Amino acid sequence: MKLKSKIHLYSTILMLLILSITNVGIYLIYSQLAYETELQQLRTESEGLVSALSQMNVSTNPATVLRAYSPANGGVRIVNDSGEIEVAVNTTGTIASVKLDAVTKETHEVKTINGRKMLIISLPIISPSGTISQLQIIQVLTDIENNLNVLTFILIGVTLLGSIPILISSIFLGKIVTQPIQKLIGTMKHIQDSGNYVQIKTINNGKDELAQLEKTFNDTMILLESNYKKQEQFVSDASHELKTPLTVIESYASLVNRREISDVKIINEATQAILQESVRMREMIEQMLQLARYDKELSFQREDTDLLVLIDQTIRSMRQAYQREFLLTVDTSGKTLIYKTDEQKLKQLLFIFLDNARKYSNEEIELDVKETQKSIIITIKDCGIGIPKESIPKIFDRFYRVDEARNRKTGGTGLGLSLAKEIAKGLGVQMEIESIVEVGTIVILDLPKN
Repeated sequence: MKLKSKIHLYSTILMLLILSITNVGIYLIYSQLAYETELQQLRTESEGLVSALSQMNVSTNPATVLRAYSPANGGVRIVNDSGEIEVAVNTTGTIASVKLDAVTKETHEVKTINGRKMLIISLPIISPSGTISQLQIIQVLTDIENNLNVLTFILIGVTLLGSIPILISSIFLGKIVTQPIQKLIGTMKHIQDSGNYVQIKTINNGKDELAQLEKTFNDTMILLESNYKKQEQFVSDASHELKTPLTVIESYASLVNRREISDVKIINEATQAILQESVRMREMIEQMLQLARYDKELSFQREDTDLLVLIDQTIRSMRQAYQREFLLTVDTSGKTLIYKTDEQKLKQLLFIFLDNARKYSNEEIELDVKETQKSIIITIKDCGIGIPKESIPKIFDRFYRVDEARNRKTGGTGLGLSLAKEIAKGLGVQMEIESIVEVGTIVILDLPKN
């Protein structure tokens, strides 16, 4: 069964059930009130009759008094303790067949005799002769029964008429609920058939769940399309970047493979080029794998770290590996800097920027550490070739190169700063780049205090 049909069926049944229960409640309450009203009226008449009977003398005819208080649709009678009727008024026909037990106090009950409902009040009285008798007032509930029958027909009619707007409203409700779902299904089928990321055309600017569903689906499609384009671009860029070192390796390997070449200089040149391109390709693959891992899941293990020790270890490693001078200046009032961060990730971030500074400058590299009230500022400065102003916003894009020739010379892959961007984002580090061509570059890392 379709969702729309379920909504039609269940909402209609539920509303009819509620309407039926309401009507039954109305019927029961009305009938109870009608019987209570009739009972109170009959009690009032019985009290007046008892008072009148108590004032009779022996010569007074009781029938005269009973006739004055007899109900319009009923009768009154006095029964002695032997069950014999002493006096009766308007108690012929069905009323005469009513049999009651002797009572010692006022009682009332509703009896159905020959299909007719009667309300009967019985109470003991003392006759003028001094004997105890039983006064019975009988009211036939014809009017109440007629009213209840009319009410029954009215409530049934209301239920039948009410089912029409209930059915219409359930159809309308089903359409409201299922229309976005049908649009969603149609759009998803179109996506399956065409392979394109299509959004739902929405006209509803509301904030209900259905509008949220449409908006969430469209946002998901935008995200999927964006990720797909990134992945497609990444694969394309990676294929392009890997093709160059592979071509170089292939060409030099073919050169060495020629039997007639015996020049040691050419062979050394070829093997050196093959080695350099192999190392460059390995670094590129490692960085691409790291970036892919960061795209899927950023996992950082933060713990208290002595920043000055970490920076000193990083500089020592760079000095040993590249035989370059790195100058460290610390402005922390002589105290240690304990900072909660991922030590390995932060060290990798420093390596990337220090390595870039080494590649594109020949002079010493300055590194300054300063503590402020809100953060710790690490500044890396080189006096190298610099970056054009228009290129600074793009340097964190994957495979972007300011100058293809200088990246080929330095062995850059175009992925280092993209990796640095992902690491800084995960660590909460704010980065700022200032650079002037042929003057140098300044990298500012702002580490907010926890």
